[in-house]
Amino acid sequence: MKTLFLTSRSPRHQRHALEAAPPELTITMLRDPDRETILAEIADAEFLITERAGIIDQGIIEAGHKLRLIQRLGSQTHDIDVAAAAQRGVPVCYWPIPGVMAVAEHMLWQILALTRRAHEVEDAALSPGDWGISRRTDENVFAFNWTKRVSPVTLWQRTVGILGFGEIGVEVARRLRGFECPILYNKRSRLPESVEVAMGVRYADAATILAQSDVLCSLLPYFPETDHLLAAAAFAQMKAGALIVHCGSGSVIDEDALAASLTAGHLGGAALDTFEWEPLPADSLLRVLAADPSANVVLTPHTAAVSEHRSRSDDYTNLRAVLSIDPLRYRIV
Repeated sequence: MKTLFLTSRSPRHQRHALEAAPPELTITMLRDPDRETILAEIADAEFLITERAGIIDQGIIEAGHKLRLIQRLGSQTHDIDVAAAAQRGVPVCYWPIPGVMAVAEHMLWQILALTRRAHEVEDAALSPGDWGISRRTDENVFAFNWTKRVSPVTLWQRTVGILGFGEIGVEVARRLRGFECPILYNKRSRLPESVEVAMGVRYADAATILAQSDVLCSLLPYFPETDHLLAAAAFAQMKAGALIVHCGSGSVIDEDALAASLTAGHLGGAALDTFEWEPLPADSLLRVLAADPSANVVLTPHTAAVSEHRSRSDDYTNLRAVLSIDPLRYRIV
């Protein structure tokens, strides 16, 4: 059964997806195809899988004469003409991506670790000091902030900027809603205004995001034009004391420039999960900073996407459901 699989991901990710496919499917995988290519391939396809960006308009849906299901991998479905699909009787489903959820959770943890200066306060709590006599606590007896910390701040209502607003960025924004954070985002193609309103985000150019963010979330993929995009000039544009968290591609950040900005006291902290060189070299300046609890630097060994390398067989759950006449999951229409 012909399955048209549209993706923006690299050959390595494509291979993992193909290896996990049910044997009943004959998959045609296209990376970033133009509309004409999609129209040429979809006429005899029974299933359409779309991953990441890609407009599926009325013309494409009508050209898919045999379509039995449109499956979006991820949660963004604003660029699928669901009305046209409903008119044709073609179900549309989304599918949460485990690795995306894991990275979004990790990034929220990074933000909270920096705003609350987790390494510094943990070190203070565990270090000996002249803190006075310990007494058993009750409703009137306690030693609030017995180490006299003055630097932790709240995340509530802080401005957060997200560079690279794909599936992970969307999930990060959703998790920040409860903190009442103004959220600025930037991506190559701006979202429709109705989607921005629904998500509670506002589009801004990169310079505005750098200048206004209390917390900068870097989720940029690697392209030649993003190589060391976040370097000395970018850090200089950021607010004094601003924080940066990074789960995008490692080489987007000039780590020596980041270390210099942190050492100079301009940036207030950084948390990174990916690096220009992996494993992280022993002589990395970031290692030196992370070893100092007062530097407010948190490093993790590229573990944010804890589920990223599991089998991708779940991507095909709804396709198997169609074949076995089982209920569809995450169905929109």
